[in-house]
Amino acid sequence: MVHQNSDTCAPCAKDVGVKSNDLYIVYEHDDYVPCKKCRATGARIHSEQWSDGLVYVDYGCSQDLKGGLGVRAPMHPVNDIRGTQGSALRGKRIVLGITGSIAAVETVKLARELARLGGEVIPVMTKAAVKIVHPDSVHFATGLEPITELDGAVKHVELCGESGSRADVLLIAPATANTISKIACGIDDTPVTTMATCALGSGMPVIIVPAMHASMYKHKIVNENIAKLRKLGVVFVGPRLEERKAKMASQEDIVAEVCRAAGPWDLKGRRVLIIAGSTREPIDDVRFISNKSSGATGLALAFEAYRRGADVEAWVGFGIGTPPYVRAEIFGSVTDLEKMAPKARADIVIVPAAISDFTVKPAKGKMPSKCRKTVSLEPAPKILGLLRKKGRRLVGFKAETGISRKELEKRAGERMRQHGLDMIVANLLENVGGDSTEATILRPGKKTAAFKGLKSALAERIFDLLEA
Repeated sequence: MVHQNSDTCAPCAKDVGVKSNDLYIVYEHDDYVPCKKCRATGARIHSEQWSDGLVYVDYGCSQDLKGGLGVRAPMHPVNDIRGTQGSALRGKRIVLGITGSIAAVETVKLARELARLGGEVIPVMTKAAVKIVHPDSVHFATGLEPITELDGAVKHVELCGESGSRADVLLIAPATANTISKIACGIDDTPVTTMATCALGSGMPVIIVPAMHASMYKHKIVNENIAKLRKLGVVFVGPRLEERKAKMASQEDIVAEVCRAAGPWDLKGRRVLIIAGSTREPIDDVRFISNKSSGATGLALAFEAYRRGADVEAWVGFGIGTPPYVRAEIFGSVTDLEKMAPKARADIVIVPAAISDFTVKPAKGKMPSKCRKTVSLEPAPKILGLLRKKGRRLVGFKAETGISRKELEKRAGERMRQHGLDMIVANLLENVGGDSTEATILRPGKKTAAFKGLKSALAERIFDLLEA
């Protein structure tokens, strides 16, 4: 996507005597022609002229600007958040089509969330959308001035047509009944519908997020048009039917579909099972013992697998909410997992779940709160061994506390060999918290890998190493 300090053409800093790095190149004027290679990769995305007369050109890379090059980047606020929540959309360009639904007010938050995952959002608005959300708000959210009219620059061809600078995904959110039906009939009389016509013709991924009154969404012809677009490969997200309205899908669901559409698809056709959360071993009919687990790592792994094109299933403990793109089944105790294990039909099984090492023989009813009771802990069956199957990739986790890193690696290695794991991820509980974690990744016959960062980045690293 980005040429680094090469000398092949103007966007690559050829013969212009300027300093460049991964993110920006500074020019004394804005008069240059990219080479074929740069045109093919969409090198030039955005330029901004400052009061000092220099033009700062952004090539869409989400890496942090490193010092020492004497280059000043445009100080738009969106650059402060780009990539702060992950890299699922790093280097990806999303055309965001905004139409005249009142849900258009939600697009500011949506655009910012896409940026937090590293994406560049190129906004396109209809005249009706401009009446609902001001273009300045969208400019703030994305860092780019919205396209509200098409002209001789033929941005619809550049961004969504058969061009070397085509974006990665066309996301229309919100999409009105009017816009959906026009796209289905091949009518392109707004910037958004024209982008859609080009995208469908060029094979570019298209995602549509409906938002309208429920009566409009129930219209037979609108439903026929949605079905027609589905047959063409358009992905629909939502809507949520509430309060007699077909409301725009949740931000989380929309972002997941964008990430999948722009993903590497290296897991296409693969079935992935994630086991997350914690077990509950009942003491009586009311009380239980359990392990600490938020399920966050498991959900991050499910998202990453889905982004890469996998068919994702999750077995989760009580209280762990799962997104709609995951087929979910709830487990309670170790005994539940013992019964479920033989039914697993996945190619890859990853088990970050905090599964109890002990079971308890529960008392009947509820024990009186004032009585003294001794609870006997019995060793629980090891679920990892039950999940081992020929041809299946199996990843386990090992959590410890209060030991050295060397001892952690030793214990994790023993667990890996005991159950024939393809990988084990080990960490100390004192280094885990919130959205971040530290971990040591072990694989048979491979160099140990250390990790520190976001749980979403850990999920990405696990799949990268698993497929390496």
